[in-house]
Amino acid sequence: MSSSLRKFALAAGCMLFAGQLLAAEEPKRPECIAPASPGGGFDLTCKLVQSALINEKLLSKPMRVTYMPGGVGAVAYNAVVAQRPADAGTLVAWSSGSLLNLAQGKFGRFDESAVKWLAAVGTSYGAIAVKSDSPYKSLDDLVQALKKDPSKVVIGSGGTVGSQDWMQTALIAKAAGINPRDLRYVALEGGGEIATALLGGHIQVGSTDISDSMPHIQSGDMRLLAVFSEQRLDEPEMKDIPTAKEQGYDIVWPVVRGFYLGPKVSDEDYAWWKAAFDKLLASEDFAKLRDQRELFPFAMTGQELDTYVKKQVADYKVLAKEFGLIQ
Repeated sequence: MSSSLRKFALAAGCMLFAGQLLAAEEPKRPECIAPASPGGGFDLTCKLVQSALINEKLLSKPMRVTYMPGGVGAVAYNAVVAQRPADAGTLVAWSSGSLLNLAQGKFGRFDESAVKWLAAVGTSYGAIAVKSDSPYKSLDDLVQALKKDPSKVVIGSGGTVGSQDWMQTALIAKAAGINPRDLRYVALEGGGEIATALLGGHIQVGSTDISDSMPHIQSGDMRLLAVFSEQRLDEPEMKDIPTAKEQGYDIVWPVVRGFYLGPKVSDEDYAWWKAAFDKLLASEDFAKLRDQRELFPFAMTGQELDTYVKKQVADYKVLAKEFGLIQ
């Protein structure tokens, strides 16, 4: 492409973005709902975008972050759909775990078509965490302990049976010939509570994800027995964390993170947010903020994201049936 054509394309792109933003006004009271207790992945996702939208001057004032725990996203989903469906300023964080719960009907009467899926901004990976002084030094150490007596190992997970965190350990159990229903779980509300319970000695193992865990790993309080990625992650502080695959357990579990809007948000307001996120996700400054929060690239908005979400929910329904979670 010639220099003049490149300049024309750039100018056209800027004009299109400006036109989309002018079609609707900036939300007056922007808010990001993290549907869990503070300190976990939903909190991290909201605060990432809170910083990025101001840095990119897409919002003139910081977006509030509020917390609405309950059902690993179910309470927030129902509240927005039923009570705030047209509130253009309210973003809600979601993750792959939200989609797994939707696949099992855990969000009540509302399904995956009940909201407007806006953006995916990054991905993490599931992980198995222990305290730094845990006797379990590898994933196989944990599996052998579970084979010997699963009732002696207390596992903390975000949500109850069938949740994303439950599924991670259930896949390990299945691969090792252990009945997942024999595992001893404590249901907690997100990664922040899992870390607190693990470091407090209330559980022996945390089924979580790597982005939630890194602050505690860097402080020396926690270790990861495995990360559920295809291969070792190349970040300096992650390169020594073994994958489940390299330890003989063929399990990969990405944790995509993003946002949705209420179902009655106007097309103009939705277009404003989509244009803002398209600009954000193309920004080098955003990439740096994302990296600082131990998230990896995964950028998707609008109709492309809607198609992705619907396919993921369909795939999760198949997986849930395999484990007898739905009929």
